[in-house]
Amino acid sequence: MSLDITFLGTGSAYPSPSRGASALVLRREGQCWLFDCGEGTQTQLMRSHLRAARITKIFITHLHGDHFFGLPGLLCTLSLQSNPDPNKPPVDIYGPLGLRSFLWRSLELSHSQLLFPYTVHELVPTRDQCPDEEFRDFSGLDRDEAPHRGPPGRVLHLDPGEGSYLLLEDEQLVVRAFRLFHRIPSFGFVLEEKPRPGRLNVQKLKDLG
Repeated sequence: MSLDITFLGTGSAYPSPSRGASALVLRREGQCWLFDCGEGTQTQLMRSHLRAARITKIFITHLHGDHFFGLPGLLCTLSLQSNPDPNKPPVDIYGPLGLRSFLWRSLELSHSQLLFPYTVHELVPTRDQCPDEEFRDFSGLDRDEAPHRGPPGRVLHLDPGEGSYLLLEDEQLVVRAFRLFHRIPSFGFVLEEKPRPGRLNVQKLKDLG
């Protein structure tokens, strides 16, 4: 399994002419996984050797603007570069509770219609992830709206036994989120490669003694 990482932005609080806000891309088996999407991420992608159309998963660490204000615009640009395809798999977006409402509202208010499906998988934080006075309960957002209007996706709760959130798993790796302490609830992400059996020619070994 080949993996490489490209840092698109390492700045904090706001973008600058020479340094984008938080964003990095993990390239795996021809796919691009984006971690955080601060303002200017689209521009940084255009300057890089990466193809934005290959982004299949997006992971947002927390809901401070410098980590996700670039996301609605990026989705719209990806749509402009897409052709309608009813069989295209959705772009999976993972992030804290409240992200689904933010994206749906942003796209709804701007009359943006994406030509590809997307799903939002929300991580439910625990109250010990930030100072008490900063914790906000977003579980009731859009409760009165028709359920079908927002994007689909799962609501993921902490697995107390593992101390983490299982996001996805395939033959090669497992992806989990874990809690971080910050001014607002935040998450880190771990990609764990599964053990791979070695490739030994047993008969050749026996022949060589």
